[in-house]
Amino acid sequence: MTAWARWCYRHRLVVVVLWLAALLGLGAAGNSAGTDYANVFSLPDTDSKRAHDLMTKAFPERSGDTDTVVWKTDAGSSVRDAAVRDRIEPALRRIAALDGVGEVAGPYATGPRAAAQVSADGRIAYAQVTFVRQANEIPKELIERVVDTAHAAAREGLRVELGGQAVARTLEPPAGTSEAVGVAAAAVVLFLAFGSLFAMLLPIVTAVFAVGTGVLATMLLSHVTDVPEVAPLLGSLIGLGVGIDYALFIVTRHRRGILRGLEPQESAVQALNTSGRAVLFAGGTVCVALAGMLVMNLRFLDGVVIAASLTVALGVLAAITLLPAMLGVLGVRVLSRRQRRVLAASGPEPEEPGGLTARWSAFVQRRPRLVGVLAVAVMAALAVPLLSLRLGATDQGNHQESTTTRQAYDLLAEGFGPGFNGPLQLVVDKPGPDAAAGLVERIRDTEGVARVHAAPPSAATDTTVIEVVPTGSPQSQETDRLIDRLRGDVLPAAGAENAHVGGVTAVFKDFAAVTSDRLPYFVGAVVALGFLLLLAAFRSLVVPLTAALMNLIAAAASFGVLVAVFQWGWGGELLGLGQEGPITAFLPVIMLSLLFGLSMDYQVFLVSRMHEEWTHTHDNARAVRVGLAETGRVINCAALIVICVFTVFPVFVLSGDTEGAMAGIGLAAAVALDAFILRTALVPAAMHLLGRANWWLPAWLDRRLPHLAVEPEETEPPAPEDLEVLVAAALGTPRPPVSPAVTPGLRGTAGAGGSTGVNPYGAAHAYEAGAKGTARDASGDAAKSLPPYDGQGSATPYGPYRPGRRTAPGARTPGVPGPRTPGAPGSRGAAGGHGAPREDDAPMAGHTPREGGAPGPYGPVVHGFIITPDGDPIHSVTLTLLSKGGSQLDRVSSLADGSYILGAPAPGVYLLAATAPGYASKARHIMLGDGPLTYDLELVEAVGGGVNAVT
Repeated sequence: MTAWARWCYRHRLVVVVLWLAALLGLGAAGNSAGTDYANVFSLPDTDSKRAHDLMTKAFPERSGDTDTVVWKTDAGSSVRDAAVRDRIEPALRRIAALDGVGEVAGPYATGPRAAAQVSADGRIAYAQVTFVRQANEIPKELIERVVDTAHAAAREGLRVELGGQAVARTLEPPAGTSEAVGVAAAAVVLFLAFGSLFAMLLPIVTAVFAVGTGVLATMLLSHVTDVPEVAPLLGSLIGLGVGIDYALFIVTRHRRGILRGLEPQESAVQALNTSGRAVLFAGGTVCVALAGMLVMNLRFLDGVVIAASLTVALGVLAAITLLPAMLGVLGVRVLSRRQRRVLAASGPEPEEPGGLTARWSAFVQRRPRLVGVLAVAVMAALAVPLLSLRLGATDQGNHQESTTTRQAYDLLAEGFGPGFNGPLQLVVDKPGPDAAAGLVERIRDTEGVARVHAAPPSAATDTTVIEVVPTGSPQSQETDRLIDRLRGDVLPAAGAENAHVGGVTAVFKDFAAVTSDRLPYFVGAVVALGFLLLLAAFRSLVVPLTAALMNLIAAAASFGVLVAVFQWGWGGELLGLGQEGPITAFLPVIMLSLLFGLSMDYQVFLVSRMHEEWTHTHDNARAVRVGLAETGRVINCAALIVICVFTVFPVFVLSGDTEGAMAGIGLAAAVALDAFILRTALVPAAMHLLGRANWWLPAWLDRRLPHLAVEPEETEPPAPEDLEVLVAAALGTPRPPVSPAVTPGLRGTAGAGGSTGVNPYGAAHAYEAGAKGTARDASGDAAKSLPPYDGQGSATPYGPYRPGRRTAPGARTPGVPGPRTPGAPGSRGAAGGHGAPREDDAPMAGHTPREGGAPGPYGPVVHGFIITPDGDPIHSVTLTLLSKGGSQLDRVSSLADGSYILGAPAPGVYLLAATAPGYASKARHIMLGDGPLTYDLELVEAVGGGVNAVT
């Protein structure tokens, strides 16, 4: 990733031009080829599917969607009045003449069927408009013409409303509205998070490029495979959500690097090499979750999977190519003006995270049981309504009262009964006249049937359609029981083996049954694949198990919220929703795919930073604390953006789209609960309680698992000639003009602390450029190289480190230096000299002890004095302990007597750097064992204009 990121950063104009060319090229190709969306909805091996196939074969003109035009007159008049007929009949004839309309059956024809279309009081009547296609295949322009023609017949005293699946499509918001609302809301969140216009634009531009290319590519793919019309919309919403999140994650890491002293290019490379790897992995997990929909074996979902996965993949590609290029264009302008002024005035900020998130992380570390119990209690309470979950179909009775579909629904229920809005269609193949009549009589005597009517059989295939009107509404459990009774008792008893129950109500009941049967396989497949991916990435059994459990908890709680709001009706009036009803059958599949994908995203973002810290320090408490402190704010911002982009709550709810509102509220609840409770409270609390077990993996399994590098591999300690670059980046000091020559370092004798290696009191060398560019020290002699590292033996005057020993805040480990009164025992110049053990209980100023488990911050420590060549102490020297990869682990300032102490998380090789105004900076590799290391540093005055050089 490092070479990739550096190439994109340096060749930023080339990368931007390539993305522009791809977007414009796909746009031109899509405009030329057009679209060929195929709205294929089928439920193989279901009774309603067989009924639909028979209807299509026997009555091609009636196999399409059937919608209703309903009208009502005021009291004292009738729909049979001449004035009413003169307005309604011409409108019905104009509708019947439209291309795409198969048949219009009105109440003004002769025969018993027409007479049945007028209510008993004569004030309500309806006409059925049958299209030649299903609702999702009908052009929206045709539906709008039907609606406008019918509404034109209304006048004072005559209401005209329309209902049906096709008419409901006119309530959908205009194309692009949801995306625009989502982008605008995301922009507000990003600006509040970054405080910079340029930083706000980076994630949005990246996501727009990814979504643009993804939607255009989906248009072209529709010519070679079945892609439903809704796929581009879902793909664009998913692409915007995850695309902005991925860019946000990388930009946040890049800005943090600049604020901590890195050059913009190095910061971008580091961000791509850490956060970019996590983005790659997170994108893969989202695609895996989306691919889980294929387990459902529902053809119309295949195109959704293709479109959404393609957009997510392009979002990842844009984040690791286009984004670093734009970071190169902006440079330090990715910071706000205030941040740039503070950086110039005060220098780099400390590496230890601060702010509200850091304080929350410290609280979780101190009270993991309390936080965990409260989080579990909240999620359990929200999940209780899940026990009452009932899948089914929402109908137009759930729409807002102001919509024409809801008013038509209410008028039909008023005039003909609640079951009239969801009639069943029994399709009988070759029944014979006597058999058909006998079947009608049996059905009429069945409990739950309000009316039965048999249409004339098809002349071509001798197929009869019997329309059954239930006594209950389409959403009622009474209607569900009637369907089961017809299929299981009435039809077999009548010997009607070729009879099948169809209609919209039966289709949605079958869909709910298929979904319920296959949902466990879907959930199991997605959770298992996610577990395996996390297992290979983090080399841990507990981390993927925790992620799987959290995903299931989030799903349970979010569906509990859905049941409470939509099935129980809690808060429905406040939200402007219609009446309560079952949860839409297709919602669990879509919602769980998105939820599991986003949950894995947040888990990867959080745990990858924890794992990175664990790899460097092997301190679980610190890893969890730092990981949450540095990613918690990013996860919360990302969750807010996803809520804005995915749910587009105002658009869905105000449009009257019940399914959209249901999906919006469900996703909003799922993302909010997952990010704000699970990832920032329950997960870190559990990881604190589990301790080092979080990172346990059996050795035999570790050998057999493939390696998926979410974090960059640990680098070897930097070469001596590169130390000044590392220290300059970490401490914010200028890099020396010339690197030191590579010459063998001088080795010294063991110090008082048992260490061996370079003589810590040897002369330090400041580098200057000689006349011919040769590296020179302050005296003009050839500069000596830095030693590779200093070692520490196992023996120390303080004895071996005891695992589990901890030091309370404000206290010091025995045997480390502290402030002293000049001339007092243990002070400089007293017996014992440099490095002798000293017992002093005064706290170290400027040093905040860390909390954590074994080995703890006060096991491996380095301490000593900072002195001049004459032996005088130097105070206010900034000393920094860095990991092999350059991460700052600890930073203190020396006291008045020159003493200091730095804590390391574990034994190993570290870089000790010292810098002070007016002195040449010095850096040394040191090796810490299980106990304290005494190490004194000697600084010389800087020369060459006072520039801090590194030795």
